[in-house]
Amino acid sequence: MFSFLINPSKFNKFTDIIFKPLVFISSVILIVGLILVYLSPLDYQQGLTVKIMYIHVPSAWLALLTYAIMTIYSIIGIAFKMPFSFIINRAVAPIGAVFTLLCLISGSLWGKPMWGTWWVWDARLTSVSILLLLYLVIIFLNQTFENRDVREKTIAIFIIIGSINLPIIKFSVDWWNTLHQPASISKLSAPSIDGSMLQPLLVMTIAFSLIGLMIAVLRIKAEILIRKNH
Repeated sequence: MFSFLINPSKFNKFTDIIFKPLVFISSVILIVGLILVYLSPLDYQQGLTVKIMYIHVPSAWLALLTYAIMTIYSIIGIAFKMPFSFIINRAVAPIGAVFTLLCLISGSLWGKPMWGTWWVWDARLTSVSILLLLYLVIIFLNQTFENRDVREKTIAIFIIIGSINLPIIKFSVDWWNTLHQPASISKLSAPSIDGSMLQPLLVMTIAFSLIGLMIAVLRIKAEILIRKNH
C-alpha cells in the first residue's frame, strides 16, 4: 500500500496523480490560514508580534520533522541497501535547511521585542543553530565524493549521528534554564495556548507541511531523473 515511499517508479506514478490536487489543497489551506492569522487576537503582552508565531512554530516543527524523516530513511538505506532512501536524503536536506533558517530568523524577530535582544546563546537557540549547521554539512557533502556509494553512505551515517541533536532541541527548555518558553502544545496535557490562536497555528502548520511536501515531491522526482541519467 505504501510501497511508493520506498520505490522510485511507484513514487513517480503516485505523485503524478496527487500533485495537482496537492497544489490546489495547499493553496486553499494557506489562504485560509492567512485569513485566520489576520483575524486572530493580539496578545496582551506581545501585541502584534505574537503573529510571528504562525511562521516560527510551523517552521521549527518541520525543521525537526524533516531531519527525523532523513534519519529514518538513512537507517533504512544502510540496513536494507535501498537507493531510494539516499535520493530522499539528498532531495529534502535543502528543504529542512530552509525551514530551520526561517525558524531562526523569525525567532530573532520575535525575540527582539520580547527579550530585548536578537540572539542569546541559550540551549534551544544553540541546538537549533547546530541543526542548521548539520543541514548545511549534508548539503555540502552531497557535492563531494566522486564515488556515489561512499558519498551516500557517509551522509547517511552523518545524519544518524546528528539525530542525537533532535531530543536535545525538543527537551532543551525542560533540561536547562533558557529564555525560550516551554512547549505550549503537548500530547500529555491540554494546550496552554488559547483556542483562538491554536486554530490558525494548526492550519498554518498544515499549510507549511503541504508546501514542503509539494517542493519535496518536485525535488525527489528531479533526483530520480538525475540518478537514471548517470
